[in-house]
Amino acid sequence: MAFPFLWMVSTSLKSPDEVVLFPPVLVPRAPQWGNYPEAWQAAPFGRYFLNSAGIAGAVTLGVMATALLAGYAFGRMEFPGRSLLFGLYMATMMIPFEVVLIPNFLLINQLRWYNSYQALIVPWVSNVFSVFLLTQFFRSLPKDFYEAAQLDGCGHPRFLAAVAAPLARPALATAGLFAFLGSWNSLLWPLLVTNSDWMRPIEVGLQSFLVEEGPKPHLLMAASTLAMLPILGLFFATQRTFIEGVAAGVKG
Repeated sequence: MAFPFLWMVSTSLKSPDEVVLFPPVLVPRAPQWGNYPEAWQAAPFGRYFLNSAGIAGAVTLGVMATALLAGYAFGRMEFPGRSLLFGLYMATMMIPFEVVLIPNFLLINQLRWYNSYQALIVPWVSNVFSVFLLTQFFRSLPKDFYEAAQLDGCGHPRFLAAVAAPLARPALATAGLFAFLGSWNSLLWPLLVTNSDWMRPIEVGLQSFLVEEGPKPHLLMAASTLAMLPILGLFFATQRTFIEGVAAGVKG
């Protein structure tokens, strides 16, 4: 599992001549630390990182909000057609992204959101997996919690805010982490709905190293390493919460 990451870092420290050696070498003879500033200056990566951070942060907050509300509705509230609606909603997971790509793009054009942050954020603030995860978590909560709250005059909104949401923090953090990773690593959709470097995120920016003269693997790997660092930091910072959230969802 770790080898692809080791190879990426290794390649990022090689010279152009060393990249094409055969058989390949894992440890560079003379690490080229200058590849990192050269890669950073090859494109407006500062703007790319800022865009990715803003877009991923907004998508994460949106996914957490919709997953919390929809998961509670499906998991704790009784209403006609709940099971059917939940089943239909889950069935959308089987629809490939490519099937809805063109309709979504046409809708973005009709809304005049092309080359805007709305196009990069709004379509992704609802996530089926996150709703499923929170639904399973809320279903696992003992009914005694809500019944006790009802005796104190607590309705659904207050119970969700005061009791259910705090208990759902591990599952909510897991949903947020998946949303952040998906948004940060998104390539096809941002490439389709943007046409200027000012709006594009980091994954689209990595295409700067695929030039007519051929790819520049050492610079591409250096830029990819820089792009991966925030994700690794976020994962290690939330590792315990992430594992607890997945376990709670599976248990539910």
